[in-house]
Formats: sequence, structure tokens, C-alpha cells
Amino acid sequence: MVFEGFSAKDFEVFTIPDFAGRMSKIRAQIQPKLLALGEALAPALVGPAGGEVFAHVAKHMRRTVNPPEDTWVAFGPEKRGYKKAQHLRVAISRHCVRFLFEVGPEYAEKVKWAAAWQRQAGSLVPALRKVKGLGWYRNEHDEEPTADLHEMAPQALKVLAQELTRRRDGQLVLGRRLAAAEVTRMRPADFERAAVIAFKDLLPLYRLR
Repeated sequence: MVFEGFSAKDFEVFTIPDFAGRMSKIRAQIQPKLLALGEALAPALVGPAGGEVFAHVAKHMRRTVNPPEDTWVAFGPEKRGYKKAQHLRVAISRHCVRFLFEVGPEYAEKVKWAAAWQRQAGSLVPALRKVKGLGWYRNEHDEEPTADLHEMAPQALKVLAQELTRRRDGQLVLGRRLAAAEVTRMRPADFERAAVIAFKDLLPLYRLR
């Protein structure tokens, strides 16, 4: 299966108001593209990630009423799923595509990961602040970042890992966005390249132990 890129019609799927209608379009129109994108990107991530990488397309099985605001393909170290491990994802929503790194509420090692962040903050924080367009997302479904890492004070960035453990449903989501208009102008190969470049900046977090 070959990734053919995202079109304006893919972004318009998220304007469909009812759950059944939007989910039907997501399954028929967007999920095949995410599956193809996963097959294209996973092999390129294996070496930089430091181990095998498995692609997982979101199924939204827990939703029955409210239509999803976005959908995605996630890349993680576990074959059976991605939520209990650190992972990367390509998420598409109404106005943009986001390349994200996430450790979420179900992450099994989040206390250990947060401690590793603190130990390595001296090198991580300056490196993250140098990356153009990299932002912190308070919620994984937000289209716009809460803050640009380049504009955050080093100490404010250092304590972001506390978001993981401060609440039971804590999460840490960092990444960058591409506006829908930009994505629809990109050739599939250029989009894949942009994803790999974005993930390269996030892989130090993925490998953090």
C-alpha cells in the first residue's frame, strides 16, 4: 500500500457533525491513508528509535456518541498497542496535521520516565528550545500548542514532566503542526520526509529511560 498524501476532503471529514457519519468517513477515507503512512514510516524509525517500531492506527473503539476531533497513526515499541508505552504519532484534524511525541495516562513507566527527564534536563531542555516550531500541547487533541518551547523559560520547560504525575490522567505531549493548506500542497514523499524530520527532533524523548 502506497501513501497518497492528504487532500482537502480529508480535512473536511472533521466537519461532519454526527458520530456515525464522521466515523464512516474516517474508516473509509482516512484510515487507509494512515495505514499506508504507518507502513512507510515505521521502517525509517527503527534505527533512530533504538529498536523495533510498530504502527497502530487509532480505532476510536471507546467512542459511541461524540465524533472524534482527530485521528492518527501512532508508532511505539509494543506490537499489541501504543497507549501503555511512549509513542510518536501523526494526527490529522480539521485544520492541521501534527507530528507528536506523547507519554499518556496509561503509560506504564511514567514515574520512571519523568525522573529520567529531570536527570537529563540539562541537555534536553536546551536542545528542545532550539527546535523551530516545537510546542507543548496541554491536551493531545489540541490543534494549537499551549506554548512554543523556544519561548518558554528553561525552568518552565524543565517542570513540564510534572504534568505526567500531577494528575491521574496526566500526559505530556510535544510536537509541531502543519496547517491543512500546507499539507495539501505537499507531495506524499515530501510529507513523509517532513514526518521523519519532525520525529528526529522528538526521538531523544522516545528513547528516554
